[in-house]
Amino acid sequence: MWVLFGVPSASFANHAKVGEPNKPIRFGLTAVVLQENLRFLDEWSFYLSNKLGHKVEFVRRKSYREIMDLLASGSLDFAWICGFPYVQKRDPEFIKLLSVPIYKGKPLYHSYVIVHKDSPHQTVDDLKGKTFAYSDPNSNSGYLYPQYLLAENGANNQSYFRKSFFTFSHAETVEAVAERFSDGGAVDSYIWDSLKEFRPDLVAQTRVIKQSPSFGFPPLVSRVGVDLEIVWLMERVLKDMADDPDGRVFLEGLKLDGFGDFPRSLFNNIQEMAAKIRSSHLDNRRPAVKASINTDTNK
Repeated sequence: MWVLFGVPSASFANHAKVGEPNKPIRFGLTAVVLQENLRFLDEWSFYLSNKLGHKVEFVRRKSYREIMDLLASGSLDFAWICGFPYVQKRDPEFIKLLSVPIYKGKPLYHSYVIVHKDSPHQTVDDLKGKTFAYSDPNSNSGYLYPQYLLAENGANNQSYFRKSFFTFSHAETVEAVAERFSDGGAVDSYIWDSLKEFRPDLVAQTRVIKQSPSFGFPPLVSRVGVDLEIVWLMERVLKDMADDPDGRVFLEGLKLDGFGDFPRSLFNNIQEMAAKIRSSHLDNRRPAVKASINTDTNK
Protein backbone atom coordinates (compact mmCIF):
# COMPACT_ATOMS: atom_id res chain seq x y z
CA MET A 1 0.00 0.00 0.00
CA TRP A 2 2.82 2.38 0.86
CA VAL A 3 5.86 3.07 -1.28
CA LEU A 4 9.25 3.42 0.38
CA PHE A 5 11.29 6.51 -0.32
CA GLY A 6 14.42 5.86 -2.32
CA VAL A 7 17.86 5.89 -0.75
CA PRO A 8 19.48 9.36 -0.70
CA SER A 9 21.97 10.24 -3.42
CA ALA A 10 25.48 8.84 -3.27
CA SER A 11 26.93 12.25 -2.43
CA PHE A 12 24.68 12.47 0.63
CA ALA A 13 25.26 8.86 1.63
CA ASN A 14 29.01 9.53 1.75
CA HIS A 15 28.37 11.85 4.72
CA ALA A 16 25.91 9.65 6.63
CA LYS A 17 25.89 6.29 8.31
CA VAL A 18 23.21 3.83 7.35
CA GLY A 19 20.87 3.19 10.28
CA GLU A 20 20.66 -0.19 11.95
CA PRO A 21 17.65 -1.84 10.25
CA ASN A 22 16.68 -3.95 13.30
CA LYS A 23 16.91 -1.12 15.81
CA PRO A 24 13.57 0.71 16.19
CA ILE A 25 13.39 4.47 15.81
CA ARG A 26 11.97 5.87 19.05
CA PHE A 27 9.79 8.97 18.70
CA GLY A 28 8.71 10.82 21.85
CA LEU A 29 5.25 12.35 22.23
CA THR A 30 3.73 14.43 25.01
CA ALA A 31 0.42 16.12 25.68
CA VAL A 32 0.96 18.28 22.59
CA VAL A 33 -0.75 15.41 20.76
CA LEU A 34 -4.41 15.47 21.74
CA GLN A 35 -5.19 12.19 19.93
CA GLU A 36 -5.81 9.61 22.67
CA ASN A 37 -6.75 6.83 20.26
CA LEU A 38 -4.01 4.25 20.60
CA ARG A 39 -5.07 2.66 17.33
CA PHE A 40 -4.49 5.97 15.56
CA LEU A 41 -0.97 6.20 16.94
CA ASP A 42 -0.29 2.55 16.07
CA GLU A 43 -1.41 3.16 12.49
CA TRP A 44 0.65 6.36 12.20
CA SER A 45 3.76 4.57 13.48
CA PHE A 46 3.09 1.79 10.93
CA TYR A 47 2.81 4.41 8.17
CA LEU A 48 6.10 6.04 9.18
CA SER A 49 7.76 2.62 9.50
CA ASN A 50 6.80 1.69 5.96
CA LYS A 51 7.93 5.01 4.56
CA LEU A 52 11.30 4.94 6.33
CA GLY A 53 12.00 1.23 6.03
CA HIS A 54 12.69 1.18 9.79
CA LYS A 55 10.36 0.33 12.64
CA VAL A 56 9.08 3.47 14.38
CA GLU A 57 7.88 3.31 17.98
CA PHE A 58 6.03 6.17 19.68
CA VAL A 59 7.04 6.72 23.29
CA ARG A 60 4.45 8.69 25.27
CA ARG A 61 5.22 10.56 28.47
CA LYS A 62 3.18 12.93 30.60
CA SER A 63 5.65 15.82 30.84
CA TYR A 64 8.10 17.65 28.61
CA ARG A 65 10.80 17.11 31.24
CA GLU A 66 10.51 13.34 30.86
CA ILE A 67 10.82 13.59 27.08
CA MET A 68 13.80 15.94 27.28
CA ASP A 69 15.52 13.61 29.75
CA LEU A 70 15.00 10.68 27.38
CA LEU A 71 16.48 12.70 24.52
CA ALA A 72 19.45 13.70 26.66
CA SER A 73 20.12 10.08 27.63
CA GLY A 74 19.94 8.87 24.02
CA SER A 75 16.78 6.85 24.67
CA LEU A 76 14.85 8.76 21.98
CA ASP A 77 15.78 9.59 18.40
CA PHE A 78 13.05 12.14 17.68
CA ALA A 79 10.42 13.95 19.70
CA TRP A 80 7.54 16.38 19.39
CA ILE A 81 8.23 18.94 22.09
CA CYS A 82 7.33 22.57 22.83
CA GLY A 83 8.95 25.86 21.89
CA PHE A 84 9.93 26.62 25.49
CA PRO A 85 12.16 23.57 26.08
CA TYR A 86 13.46 23.95 22.51
CA VAL A 87 14.87 27.45 23.14
CA GLN A 88 16.39 26.62 26.55
CA LYS A 89 20.16 26.57 26.70
CA ARG A 90 21.88 23.18 26.85
CA ASP A 91 25.61 22.51 27.06
CA PRO A 92 26.29 20.45 25.15
CA GLU A 93 23.32 20.82 22.85
CA PHE A 94 21.64 17.48 22.19
CA ILE A 95 18.71 18.34 19.87
CA LYS A 96 18.25 19.88 16.43
CA LEU A 97 15.15 21.34 14.80
CA LEU A 98 13.63 18.77 12.46
CA SER A 99 10.28 20.16 11.31
CA VAL A 100 7.44 22.45 12.38
CA PRO A 101 3.75 21.56 12.02
CA ILE A 102 1.61 23.82 9.84
CA TYR A 103 -1.69 24.70 11.47
CA LYS A 104 -4.41 26.65 9.66
CA GLY A 105 -1.91 27.52 6.93
CA LYS A 106 0.85 28.77 9.23
CA PRO A 107 3.49 27.30 11.57
CA LEU A 108 1.95 29.27 14.41
CA TYR A 109 -0.37 28.99 17.39
CA HIS A 110 -1.35 30.98 20.50
CA SER A 111 -1.72 30.70 24.22
CA TYR A 112 -5.25 31.22 25.52
CA VAL A 113 -6.08 32.33 29.04
CA ILE A 114 -9.53 30.89 29.72
CA VAL A 115 -12.23 31.15 32.38
CA HIS A 116 -15.63 29.55 32.88
CA LYS A 117 -18.25 30.83 30.45
CA ASP A 118 -20.30 32.26 33.34
CA SER A 119 -17.32 33.73 35.16
CA PRO A 120 -17.43 37.46 35.91
CA HIS A 121 -13.70 37.69 35.12
CA GLN A 122 -12.93 39.58 31.92
CA THR A 123 -9.17 40.14 32.12
CA VAL A 124 -6.10 38.51 33.62
CA ASP A 125 -6.12 41.29 36.24
CA ASP A 126 -9.46 39.93 37.45
CA LEU A 127 -7.80 36.60 38.29
CA LYS A 128 -5.56 38.08 40.99
CA GLY A 129 -6.12 36.20 44.22
CA LYS A 130 -7.94 33.37 42.41
CA THR A 131 -6.98 29.82 41.47
CA PHE A 132 -5.12 29.12 38.23
CA ALA A 133 -4.35 25.95 36.25
CA TYR A 134 -1.10 25.57 34.31
CA SER A 135 -0.43 22.68 31.95
CA ASP A 136 3.30 21.91 32.31
CA PRO A 137 6.25 23.84 33.78
CA ASN A 138 8.02 23.55 30.42
CA SER A 139 5.04 24.54 28.29
CA ASN A 140 5.16 27.83 26.43
CA SER A 141 1.41 28.35 26.10
CA GLY A 142 0.51 26.61 29.35
CA TYR A 143 3.11 28.21 31.61
CA LEU A 144 5.71 30.57 30.12
CA TYR A 145 3.29 33.03 28.51
CA PRO A 146 1.09 33.53 31.61
CA GLN A 147 4.28 33.88 33.69
CA TYR A 148 5.43 36.55 31.24
CA LEU A 149 2.13 38.41 31.72
CA LEU A 150 2.69 38.36 35.47
CA ALA A 151 6.31 39.50 35.11
CA GLU A 152 5.16 42.44 33.00
CA ASN A 153 3.17 43.54 36.05
CA GLY A 154 6.06 42.91 38.45
CA ALA A 155 4.36 39.85 39.95
CA ASN A 156 4.93 36.11 40.05
CA ASN A 157 2.87 32.99 40.56
CA GLN A 158 3.24 32.89 44.32
CA SER A 159 2.25 36.50 44.91
CA TYR A 160 -0.47 36.75 42.29
CA PHE A 161 -2.69 33.68 42.60
CA ARG A 162 -4.25 32.34 45.79
CA LYS A 163 -3.53 28.82 44.55
CA SER A 164 -2.17 27.28 41.36
CA PHE A 165 -1.43 23.81 40.07
CA PHE A 166 -0.16 21.83 37.10
CA THR A 167 -2.49 19.49 35.22
CA PHE A 168 0.22 18.22 32.79
CA SER A 169 -2.44 18.21 30.07
CA HIS A 170 -4.03 21.07 28.15
CA ALA A 171 -7.25 19.07 27.92
CA GLU A 172 -7.30 18.66 31.70
CA THR A 173 -6.70 22.38 32.13
CA VAL A 174 -9.80 23.04 30.03
CA GLU A 175 -11.73 20.58 32.16
CA ALA A 176 -10.47 22.14 35.39
CA VAL A 177 -11.88 25.50 34.29
CA ALA A 178 -15.06 24.05 32.76
CA GLU A 179 -15.86 22.26 36.02
CA ARG A 180 -14.91 25.32 38.10
CA PHE A 181 -12.12 23.48 39.83
CA SER A 182 -10.05 26.50 38.81
CA ASP A 183 -11.00 30.10 38.14
CA GLY A 184 -8.70 30.34 35.15
CA GLY A 185 -6.13 28.47 33.12
CA ALA A 186 -3.65 28.74 30.27
CA VAL A 187 -3.92 26.42 27.29
CA ASP A 188 -2.61 25.74 23.80
CA SER A 189 -4.95 27.24 21.18
CA TYR A 190 -4.45 24.17 18.98
CA ILE A 191 -5.71 21.90 21.76
CA TRP A 192 -8.58 24.20 22.74
CA ASP A 193 -9.71 24.54 19.12
CA SER A 194 -9.40 20.79 18.52
CA LEU A 195 -11.42 20.03 21.64
CA LYS A 196 -14.26 22.04 20.12
CA GLU A 197 -14.76 19.11 17.75
CA PHE A 198 -13.96 16.21 20.08
CA ARG A 199 -15.60 17.56 23.24
CA PRO A 200 -17.73 20.57 22.26
CA ASP A 201 -19.78 20.35 25.45
CA LEU A 202 -16.61 20.79 27.51
CA VAL A 203 -15.19 23.73 25.55
CA ALA A 204 -18.61 25.42 25.53
CA GLN A 205 -18.25 25.80 29.29
CA THR A 206 -15.17 28.01 28.84
CA ARG A 207 -14.28 31.24 27.09
CA VAL A 208 -11.04 33.00 26.13
CA ILE A 209 -10.23 36.26 27.92
CA LYS A 210 -6.68 36.69 26.61
CA GLN A 211 -4.97 35.59 23.41
CA SER A 212 -1.20 35.76 23.12
CA PRO A 213 0.78 36.94 20.10
CA SER A 214 1.62 34.25 17.56
CA PHE A 215 4.28 31.73 18.57
CA GLY A 216 6.15 29.09 16.60
CA PHE A 217 4.13 25.87 16.71
CA PRO A 218 5.53 23.14 19.01
CA PRO A 219 8.39 21.71 16.94
CA LEU A 220 9.63 18.24 16.08
CA VAL A 221 13.29 17.69 16.90
CA SER A 222 15.95 15.08 16.28
CA ARG A 223 18.60 14.06 18.76
CA VAL A 224 22.18 14.99 17.95
CA GLY A 225 23.95 11.79 16.95
CA VAL A 226 21.06 10.11 15.14
CA ASP A 227 22.18 8.75 11.76
CA LEU A 228 21.99 11.54 9.20
CA GLU A 229 20.26 9.33 6.67
CA ILE A 230 17.48 8.56 9.17
CA VAL A 231 17.08 12.25 10.00
CA TRP A 232 16.94 13.11 6.29
CA LEU A 233 14.36 10.41 5.59
CA MET A 234 12.18 11.37 8.57
CA GLU A 235 12.20 15.00 7.49
CA ARG A 236 11.23 14.04 3.94
CA VAL A 237 8.47 11.66 5.04
CA LEU A 238 6.90 14.26 7.32
CA LYS A 239 7.13 17.00 4.70
CA ASP A 240 5.64 14.79 1.96
CA MET A 241 2.65 13.65 4.03
CA ALA A 242 0.57 16.53 2.67
CA ASP A 243 1.05 15.25 -0.89
CA ASP A 244 0.35 11.62 -0.04
CA PRO A 245 -3.31 10.43 0.21
CA ASP A 246 -2.46 8.11 3.09
CA GLY A 247 -0.41 10.80 4.80
CA ARG A 248 -3.27 13.28 4.58
CA VAL A 249 -5.45 10.87 6.56
CA PHE A 250 -3.10 11.20 9.51
CA LEU A 251 -2.78 14.96 9.08
CA GLU A 252 -6.56 15.22 9.20
CA GLY A 253 -6.54 13.17 12.40
CA LEU A 254 -4.02 15.60 13.86
CA LYS A 255 -5.92 18.64 12.52
CA LEU A 256 -2.77 19.82 10.74
CA ASP A 257 -2.05 21.00 7.20
CA GLY A 258 1.39 19.46 7.09
CA PHE A 259 4.98 19.70 8.34
CA GLY A 260 7.51 22.17 6.96
CA ASP A 261 11.02 23.60 7.16
CA PHE A 262 11.27 26.84 9.13
CA PRO A 263 14.15 28.73 10.76
CA ARG A 264 14.94 28.74 14.45
CA SER A 265 14.05 32.45 14.50
CA LEU A 266 10.41 31.35 14.45
CA PHE A 267 10.83 30.81 18.21
CA ASN A 268 12.65 34.08 19.00
CA ASN A 269 9.75 35.64 20.89
CA ILE A 270 9.52 32.57 23.14
CA GLN A 271 13.22 32.91 23.92
CA GLU A 272 12.75 36.62 24.62
CA MET A 273 9.92 35.92 27.09
CA ALA A 274 12.05 33.35 28.91
CA ALA A 275 14.93 35.85 29.14
CA LYS A 276 12.57 38.51 30.47
CA ILE A 277 11.36 36.24 33.25
CA ARG A 278 14.89 35.15 34.16
CA SER A 279 16.11 38.74 34.33
CA SER A 280 13.19 39.75 36.51
CA HIS A 281 13.86 36.85 38.92
CA LEU A 282 10.13 36.14 38.90
CA ASP A 283 10.17 32.61 37.49
CA ASN A 284 8.76 30.19 40.02
CA ARG A 285 7.74 26.78 38.70
CA ARG A 286 6.39 25.48 41.97
CA PRO A 287 2.65 26.06 42.12
CA ALA A 288 1.14 25.32 45.48
CA VAL A 289 -0.78 22.28 44.23
CA LYS A 290 -0.26 19.56 41.63
CA ALA A 291 -3.54 18.16 40.36
CA SER A 292 -4.81 15.74 37.77
CA ILE A 293 -8.29 16.18 36.37
CA ASN A 294 -10.24 13.18 35.13
CA THR A 295 -10.91 13.70 31.43
CA ASP A 296 -12.92 10.50 30.94
CA THR A 297 -15.68 11.42 28.51
CA ASN A 298 -17.88 8.63 29.85
CA LYS A 299 -18.06 9.87 33.41
